[in-house]
Amino acid sequence: MIEKIKQIKAKALSCSSEIQKYESVYVVSHIDADGLTSAGIIGKALERAGIEHTIHFIKQLDEVEIENIANKNPELAIFTDLGSGMIESLNSHGINSVISDHHQPRGELENHLNPHLFGFNGSYELSGSGMTYMLANALGDNRDLADLAIVGAIGDLQHLKKGQLTGINRYILEEGAKEGNLHYEKDIMLFGKQTRPVFKLLQFASDPYLPGLTGNEDACIGFLHDLGIRFSRDERWRRWIDLEQNDKQKIVSALIQYSLRSGLPPYKIERLIGEVYLLMNEKEGTEMRDASEYSTLLNATARYGHADIGLAVCMGDRGEAYESARQLLSEHRQNLVNGLMFVKENGITEMKNLQYFDAGSSIMETIVGIIAGMSTSVVGNRSLPIIAFADAKDGVKVSARGTQDLIRKGLNLSEAMAVSTAEVGGAGGGHDIAAGATIPFDAKEKFLQKLDSVLGEQLRKK
Repeated sequence: MIEKIKQIKAKALSCSSEIQKYESVYVVSHIDADGLTSAGIIGKALERAGIEHTIHFIKQLDEVEIENIANKNPELAIFTDLGSGMIESLNSHGINSVISDHHQPRGELENHLNPHLFGFNGSYELSGSGMTYMLANALGDNRDLADLAIVGAIGDLQHLKKGQLTGINRYILEEGAKEGNLHYEKDIMLFGKQTRPVFKLLQFASDPYLPGLTGNEDACIGFLHDLGIRFSRDERWRRWIDLEQNDKQKIVSALIQYSLRSGLPPYKIERLIGEVYLLMNEKEGTEMRDASEYSTLLNATARYGHADIGLAVCMGDRGEAYESARQLLSEHRQNLVNGLMFVKENGITEMKNLQYFDAGSSIMETIVGIIAGMSTSVVGNRSLPIIAFADAKDGVKVSARGTQDLIRKGLNLSEAMAVSTAEVGGAGGGHDIAAGATIPFDAKEKFLQKLDSVLGEQLRKK
């Protein structure tokens, strides 16, 4: 791996040399946590290098967006966490580009940084923010930005395949830990350890879903009460970080026993414990201390049209922008709950090789992919990839999510979505385990039939 990292660094230096030719550059990034942290990293690096820049966020890089960028006629456009799948279009529009991405590449470009080009898998070995971190360090000493790269990787769920970060993500993590900016350890994987009361961790557990506890506050309080866990101290609820180690061990042990009695399969129970990532320069007890909570905070900004707030947080604003982000996070959590309730009430339709739900206008197209990923823990069939539809201004947003078991059987959602959307006049791509697309409003049935066929071919290969 060391040799391949050297190759990436050499390519990053080449891209850096191209960037430094210009006094001003135009940055385009994605609206999820990985895209926001990518923009934060390159923004900081450009600022420190004295290069003027403008940052623009988009939901998807398609022909319309590319034409808009071409009309701006930037001297140089830097694409972070997107761009690799649209190289031919960027070239045809004459856009001078540097791409720092991790999605499946299509086409050839001189200044192109992508883990797939160096033998790494962009689904779990390096995120967009991680690749942008490598570029940032070619522009100067920006090792202090490793924590943002890890937040982006966790937001992209790159740790789930192996239960911890691997590949170049691991290299960046250890570099950050060596600098004292990051810390990693084994702990419970339930969300909210920094900020939520302990019983809320159980109440909102979705991966794994805990039968009888998830969604039932009284049952969660009763579960902890039976273990003799104190709920409060100094008239405030105790969080996971407030517990003594023996109390933590007691809860974990009891949860494992409870899960076994509830009939949860071993692979779900194993997901209770994993590696967690802490940002040591952030205040304990805040969303930014834990990489998972930080990434969710960021998702709650740009996905609701407030990318500027998320970027400001990434750039260090812990005042007004942070408070605005926390308010958006509260609304985001409620929207996720509402979305899951919609799926639960309306159900999922199964086809031969996939399952799907159509949210229409009931779920925002910017969060339907998150809900698709969460929904198989509550309803649905984990032996099939899940496809979600949501109405968007320019067509129907399609989000697809798979599992590592399906990847091992041959699933590649990026390829399947690219082929199927092309059939109906849409565009799509992404990763083998998660992909997205936009298709015309009247193309759903034809798209589903084609996608079902393509997925069947993939899964039969092995």
